[in-house]
Amino acid sequence: MKIALPSLSRRHLLRGLAIGAATCSARGAFAEELMRTPAQTEGPFYPDHMPLDTDNDLLVINDNLTSAVGTVTHLSGRILDSRGDPIRNAVVEIWQVDNTGSYLHTDGVNPESGGKRDRNFQGFGRFLTASTGEYYFRTVKPVPYPGRTPHIHVIVKVKGKEKFTTQCYVKGEPRNSNDGVLTGIRDLKARASVIVPFVPVKESRVGEVAAKFDIVLGFTPQA
Repeated sequence: MKIALPSLSRRHLLRGLAIGAATCSARGAFAEELMRTPAQTEGPFYPDHMPLDTDNDLLVINDNLTSAVGTVTHLSGRILDSRGDPIRNAVVEIWQVDNTGSYLHTDGVNPESGGKRDRNFQGFGRFLTASTGEYYFRTVKPVPYPGRTPHIHVIVKVKGKEKFTTQCYVKGEPRNSNDGVLTGIRDLKARASVIVPFVPVKESRVGEVAAKFDIVLGFTPQA
């Protein structure tokens, strides 16, 4: 599988990576306290056709001059094993609705949007982790889809293991308490682990936010 890697000079992703790296803790420092991230449904709207661009900047497709509409969001985190050690060469995929609440899927257009979709939003992206286990995406802050609270879908693929699927939610979102998928996580601590703050970026003049979502997988890779 070909992984589209970011163009740092074009997308200014070094700044985003710095946002995530600044919050990273020491390797395995609190491994005994880590909770495994709960798996969640993939849902019906994993893209049924891929965008022209599948890198980790979902705001701009290839070299388009027009970017997607929405609150610019820097989503970062680490992929960790059951001991809290970072996992290298994990493929992280995300997909979500655009600012109209529509997915990149034939049947995923929000009926409340009048059939419109933001054609400048990539809708899907991939990132390959390095030795730190860290990933980074530039996207938009998720908005509601009919019947769902705002969320971002995440799949992690590690060679030799079954793919792991979960979802990331916005802390403080009122719809969280009525979302059947989220409340389906019965363990309250496990549920809390997939709800993260989307914090305003202080130096941003356009209202950007940053979110950190670490994913703890339930296995320890063999040496």
